[in-house]
Amino acid sequence: MRSLRFHQTGPALDVLQLEEVEAPTPGPAQIRVSVRSCGLTPADWALAGGLFPGDLPRGIGLEVAGTVDAVGDGVTDVAAGDEVFGPVPFTGPTAGASDQALLDVWFPRPANLDPAEAAALPMAVETAHRGLHGLGVRRDAAQGLTVLVHGAGSTVGFAATQIALRYGARVIATAGTTHADALRALGAEVTTYGDGMGERVREIAGGPVDLAFDAAPVSNSLPEVVKTVTRPENALTMSDFEAAQELGVRFQFGEEGHEYHNHVLGEYAQLAAEGRFSIPIAGTYPLEKWREAAELSLSGKPGGKLVLEVG
Repeated sequence: MRSLRFHQTGPALDVLQLEEVEAPTPGPAQIRVSVRSCGLTPADWALAGGLFPGDLPRGIGLEVAGTVDAVGDGVTDVAAGDEVFGPVPFTGPTAGASDQALLDVWFPRPANLDPAEAAALPMAVETAHRGLHGLGVRRDAAQGLTVLVHGAGSTVGFAATQIALRYGARVIATAGTTHADALRALGAEVTTYGDGMGERVREIAGGPVDLAFDAAPVSNSLPEVVKTVTRPENALTMSDFEAAQELGVRFQFGEEGHEYHNHVLGEYAQLAAEGRFSIPIAGTYPLEKWREAAELSLSGKPGGKLVLEVG
């Protein structure tokens, strides 16, 4: 099978290569899928750069939609031919950007949800839901809160905005022009990022917001986020961990008990199938044109999720 992977760590465009390898065999409690679509994320390029080091070679592609073609011992809830989606383990010699991939966690793909749309969900939804939950924006405790989502035009921020609104929060979102109208249509109040963002958010909110969720790439904007809340610990960042520690802001993976929230993926896939949730898809590329997708992603301005069409 074809698989996109790296044999040494370094800049992704330098070390990744598409090559022919042996298909993986599912172990106990695993399934193997023939991949139809694979979502790309900044984490892929970070893995190639040495994040979470381990045995080499390693694969990339951490979210897929595909058709089950083999099951491991103990798997009883799916069979060959079933359509599923889910996150992909990132520690093996191959991953999701391959003709076939192993899954430890999976969910049925609703019949009216396109494979590319399903493959766009796992990382954005899981990351956003886990971060909001840790911050205190929860299904049973968000009603009446005013929440800032900074970087709402990112896939994680776009997901977080929808989740917070769904849970009953008032959402003020910072975003550029690409997704501003879509965010307003969802019910968010939108302003731009950049200098003066903290003041603009406070003006819209009529004072400090209750909680602030930073989903933007690292851009030295965390001090402005801090200006929107009464205390730094009322903010949580998904990206700027170094600044968070200096400013007293909470950060993803910086606290005990932040377990993965994959359990919500089935719910949000059904919402997406019903047209009540979405992750913007900026473009789809055949697997052999992975470099074009990587270059756009690494530019920092993809404008949404980039998806490899594999099968």
